[in-house]
Amino acid sequence: MKEHLAKSKGNILICDKVPADVCHQMDQLLHGNKKKKKDNELNDAYDDQSHTQTTEQVAPVSNPGKRKACDDAYFPPRTTPGSQPTIKSAFASKQAVHKAKMALARWFFDSNIPFNATKSPYFQEAADAIASIGPGFKVPTYHDIRVNLLGDCKRECSLLVEGYRSKWAKDGCTIMADGWSDQKQRTLINFLVYSPQGIVFVKSVDASGVVKDAQMLCNLFSEVIDWVGHENVAHVVTDNAANYVAAGRKIHEKYDSIFWTPCAAHCLNLLLKDISSMPHVA
Repeated sequence: MKEHLAKSKGNILICDKVPADVCHQMDQLLHGNKKKKKDNELNDAYDDQSHTQTTEQVAPVSNPGKRKACDDAYFPPRTTPGSQPTIKSAFASKQAVHKAKMALARWFFDSNIPFNATKSPYFQEAADAIASIGPGFKVPTYHDIRVNLLGDCKRECSLLVEGYRSKWAKDGCTIMADGWSDQKQRTLINFLVYSPQGIVFVKSVDASGVVKDAQMLCNLFSEVIDWVGHENVAHVVTDNAANYVAAGRKIHEKYDSIFWTPCAAHCLNLLLKDISSMPHVA
């Protein structure tokens, strides 16, 4: 029922008529159960340490900040489609809203920012963060963006990747390779690691000036496998081109616990291409 009301796809049909507030509350409950399960796993791992700690009974104290956090768990962000706007935004005049949008538009035009930057999931998040502080917010300087904040984002990304890597030994992972050509007609091969926790981008290799034979691809995969740890890799996924198939056999010969699997999306693409080329279909 929670997945139905939270519009969680996969196990059950989603409800198209559920209000945004109820949908958000059910989604928070589902994520809360997942977080509680992870916390229990950590508690089991450090059970011997938890017994040595003493607990203390503390009388409950009214905390406005805690109440606000509790309210945020039950109500979606004000910018969520279908959610109830704040009183201040509801009474804002059309001229004030247009003035705010024009200020953002001028910044886009003056800095030559691509229009598809508005599709970034961080665009509305940035606007909400600025609005929460209110008038007088000083935007970060050139040095802040280039040095301090860039370093903070790098450390944040590194911690995220290390969090994924810590689970690879337990759950296993898959190494994926995606070959494509950029606007300069350079052949690039992207290497990624997939696990139940998420996908991690490892590196991109420019293979324009080399022969992409089976041995060369096997060497590239071996570098990634050694970085991940061959004991943590379950299998390798690529397209089903002849050179990748041969590279998959070499990888299995080198690491007998790692198997090669063709990309299902690439196979379906070739299958539909063959079907569309039939005279009675075309």
